[in-house]
Amino acid sequence: MDLKLTNKLALVTGSTAGIGYAIAAVLAGEGARVIVNGRSKTSVDAAVTAISSTVGGTILGFVGDLSTAEAAEALTKQYPNIEILVNNLGIFEPKPFEEISDADWMRFFDVNVMSGIRLSRLCLPAMKSANWGRIIFISSESGVQIPAEMIHYGVTKTAQLAVSRGLAEAVAGTGITVNSILPGPTKSRGVGDFVDALAKAEGKSFDEFEKEFFEKVRPTSLIKRFASPEEVAALVVYIASPLASATTGAALRVDGGVVKSAF
Repeated sequence: MDLKLTNKLALVTGSTAGIGYAIAAVLAGEGARVIVNGRSKTSVDAAVTAISSTVGGTILGFVGDLSTAEAAEALTKQYPNIEILVNNLGIFEPKPFEEISDADWMRFFDVNVMSGIRLSRLCLPAMKSANWGRIIFISSESGVQIPAEMIHYGVTKTAQLAVSRGLAEAVAGTGITVNSILPGPTKSRGVGDFVDALAKAEGKSFDEFEKEFFEKVRPTSLIKRFASPEEVAALVVYIASPLASATTGAALRVDGGVVKSAF
């Protein structure tokens, strides 16, 4: 299927590894020009080289912490005509509620919520001028089913759902769509490293830990395993394409059935 993404300029925030990297690679494979973003030149250069060598295409790089206004403004000055914005930048951290400080709450909001709000605001004028654009927030099933082990993370993912729907309402009747994607437990680099460390500490293999995790922690999962970043990327890239023009204001799940709802 031709997703008609050739030469579209796409920014994927936090895309040097994990879900963001997978999204960038699939977009590039579909012919989009992709801006890869990370906080260090080493990680950005490595991702650009890896994607270029495996799928080819035009891969651009931007080094900067896009949770800050300065970096966001610098990026949109360098690339003023972004057509596809994938707000993937995010952090997570299991922590008891009583130990989550005000500073932790603000840090999670700055990275997980404000980065996407700010970039959407900066990219929107060019999209409106062209009467075409895609804004996608990578939220989580944790935004619907707040995890007790990291409430601050879940709350920021709920906030993304609200921003996404509100922004979709604000651009109603245009060629711009705004949607959220809700991955379930996914074996991204951060999650994979975290799970590997926990499994090792408990003297278990990854497979043993994964089986126990889905029996006890995410028992509603229907696939009973961690999704791969590529499985998430496939849905994101379709939603980024012109073929998804009738899908907007939606919260689309690629959660392995964790959210126990038919809707």
